[in-house]
Amino acid sequence: MFRLLGASLVVFIPAALFAQAAAKPSFEVASVKVHDGDTHILFDFSSSGPRATWLAYPIAGLTEEAYGIKFYQLSFAPSVQRPAGTYYDVFAKAEGNQPRTRNEFRKMLQALLAERFKLAVHREMKDMPVYALVVGKGGTKFKESAPDAGEGATIMMDSKTQDEDLTAPKCTMEILADHLTDLIGGDRPVMDRTGLKGNYNIRLRATPAWRMDEDPQLGEISAFIAVQEQLGLRLESARAPVEILVVDHWEKPTAN
Repeated sequence: MFRLLGASLVVFIPAALFAQAAAKPSFEVASVKVHDGDTHILFDFSSSGPRATWLAYPIAGLTEEAYGIKFYQLSFAPSVQRPAGTYYDVFAKAEGNQPRTRNEFRKMLQALLAERFKLAVHREMKDMPVYALVVGKGGTKFKESAPDAGEGATIMMDSKTQDEDLTAPKCTMEILADHLTDLIGGDRPVMDRTGLKGNYNIRLRATPAWRMDEDPQLGEISAFIAVQEQLGLRLESARAPVEILVVDHWEKPTAN
């Protein structure tokens, strides 16, 4: 609404718009540098209080981190060149001294990517091949979580075989599906189709796909076999609509 008073033009803007603008999260200070160290450690995130650090992330990895998506959910518009070969280090601090969660840092990272990388994205649905996680013919081989079961999951890697051991005393099927997606390591996500809605005590040992591809060894157990033998579940090929994030534009970062 506009109201003309004398020679001055006074513009009245709803308070909600001010609150919306003020609430937009962003870092107080941030530095973006090309990673010039070793690349034996990639995608290294750490935080302390209001500070967050992302070491050796490519632009695709920073985008996945900022929007909390998996690699298979990121796509680039046909007119956009896919970035390759350059990794970045991001050092940032949120305003104030209070600790921030990773999700809070992610929202700030979105603003940083838009400002420094001129990143522009949009979301859309895409029908794509997936693996459906279903209950096997013989039924499940795990139990519901104990009433006092703790949150969280532990993944241990055998130093000799490099098999991964998942221990999750309070695990949903959605969490298990995410873990299996990482184990399989391809471009197909694992979707929960078990119909099991509770929390379960899950133990799973399997060989990551990358380990089997690089250096095949006797005694390896793929995720496909592991879920059948150890959990009584099964992975089936299917198709499903998946929400993806499309990169419409990006540039090399502006100077600090």
